[in-house]
Amino acid sequence: MRRLSLLLVLVLMAIGTSASASHTPEVIVLPGANSAEGIATGAGSTFYAGELLTGDIFRGDLNTGDVERFIEAPDGRQALGLKADLRHGLLFVAGGFTGQGYVYDLHTGAAVADFQLGTIINDVVVTRDSAWFTDSAQAHLYRVPIGPGGSLGPASTLVVEGPAANVESDFNMNGIAATSNGTTLIVSHSGLSALFTVDPDSGESAPVEGVAVPAVDGILLESGRLFAVQNILNQIAEIRLSRDLSSGTVSNVITNENFQVPTTVARHGSLLAVVNAKFDTGFPPTADTYEVVIVEG
Repeated sequence: MRRLSLLLVLVLMAIGTSASASHTPEVIVLPGANSAEGIATGAGSTFYAGELLTGDIFRGDLNTGDVERFIEAPDGRQALGLKADLRHGLLFVAGGFTGQGYVYDLHTGAAVADFQLGTIINDVVVTRDSAWFTDSAQAHLYRVPIGPGGSLGPASTLVVEGPAANVESDFNMNGIAATSNGTTLIVSHSGLSALFTVDPDSGESAPVEGVAVPAVDGILLESGRLFAVQNILNQIAEIRLSRDLSSGTVSNVITNENFQVPTTVARHGSLLAVVNAKFDTGFPPTADTYEVVIVEG
């Protein structure tokens, strides 16, 4: 009987130790960061987060909370939205007020290419054969073709037509997502508090009806759900989209006491990871620390 009791205690201790070791942290501080804006998930539990004002990239583990400065960007770069292209081993970075887009080797951090695109390059999404960047000051999307083996072609400009082309605000088109087959793009429009679909061939845009998203920033699309970060509202709207993407309904609003002006969102399993930009401290921001916040999604 004593042996059975002792065995049970040991098993329970082992289970408790394992659960504690695999517990996902709620907050991961980016060591030494002086700003932050973009986040992307990579292979396994790996994530990448960008330092807005320097363009540096951090690499970390969402399960353990370990994180390091992975890429020290050349002087003059910035980093806003990020996307990891696991198929080709590339990391695409929106260069913000530099008007540029950057590409790095996902494994070594080596610079692969840079592109002069437009005015305020705010976010990027990767499809099967392209990387698409938004411009928050012009009614333009920029396409960088991705060929076999990850070869990159010259960038081209898609002129957006219709309601998403409105550029009356300081920040207009912002976040970007794409359907799994790449035949439709979705952009968030900060100035209009709205979402729009965009045809990647013609540039024609149409509203996603029934959805208002004030302070919308980065977006994430998956399986008919769209997650829209609402930065100064410190929340993420979960939106159920119709099959044809013409309308949607806010089905859930995700909040967390650790949010401090989150800007972009990425997924890891059942979790969402967002980065705090802390623009409530000013611009440039002046917070002492910047971090990734992990919530159930």
